[in-house]
Amino acid sequence: MDAGPVLWVLSQSCELESVRRGRAKPMSGVMKRMGMIFRAKANKALDRAEDPRETLDYSYQKQLELLQKVRRGVADVATSRKRLELQLNQLQQQSGKLEDQGRKALALGREDLAREALSRRAALQQQVTDLETQHATLQGEEEKLTLAAQRLQAKVDAFRTKKETIKATYTAAQAQTRIGEAFSGISEEMGDVGLAIQRAEDKTQQLQARAGAIDELLASGALDDPSGMAKDDIQAELDRLSGGTDVELELQRMKAELAGGSSAERQAIEGGAGQAQPESQQQPQDTPRFDKQ
Repeated sequence: MDAGPVLWVLSQSCELESVRRGRAKPMSGVMKRMGMIFRAKANKALDRAEDPRETLDYSYQKQLELLQKVRRGVADVATSRKRLELQLNQLQQQSGKLEDQGRKALALGREDLAREALSRRAALQQQVTDLETQHATLQGEEEKLTLAAQRLQAKVDAFRTKKETIKATYTAAQAQTRIGEAFSGISEEMGDVGLAIQRAEDKTQQLQARAGAIDELLASGALDDPSGMAKDDIQAELDRLSGGTDVELELQRMKAELAGGSSAERQAIEGGAGQAQPESQQQPQDTPRFDKQ
């Protein structure tokens, strides 16, 4: 068994006993502060979760329910009034019938029967009077409820119009805010996209800088090419000069052919390609030569 809860209960019991005996002050201030913090946190959470459009729809639904109850009340009062009207009609018919019976009894000389009929008619008249009073009361209540229902209906209609206007305005403002956040890049989705693009650009620049540095190091000879295909700067300069000489010799040969030069001249031009031959193997001095331009 865990001793933590037991020790906590014992400590709370000792503290309560100390408070009861006057040895310690109650922790009402701490409890109030904890309650305030809890209410503040709950209020913030509710404010973050609350959607004004849903709240307006809920309020409108409650108003419709209240309007429905008022209409039921009007219908119930109207039903009671109609029932009283039916009872009044029946009593009035009975009263008329008793009056006719009294007249017939007097015509036949039965005064006792006439008196009985009139007595019953008087009792019915008292009931008619009471029912008429109740009917007037119900009719007044019905008129009040009908007027209240009409006013409530007008308020509900006005609230519905206001609700739809507020909802449309809120939706438009929300969309405008999201569009603005997307354009400015401060929204959560666009922020993630912007960070991804920034990371891609940083990596691309890093790779480009590394590639350029490696090319410079290879060109300067600071790094060796393991494939053996790279050339040093001396060999590269020799290849460049050799390529330029070959081009000049080819150009001189083409000029000689166009000028209709002799075969000896062509041989002299072609013989100039052998730069590695010694001077004793070159052509005689009277053989025309073309100096390299």
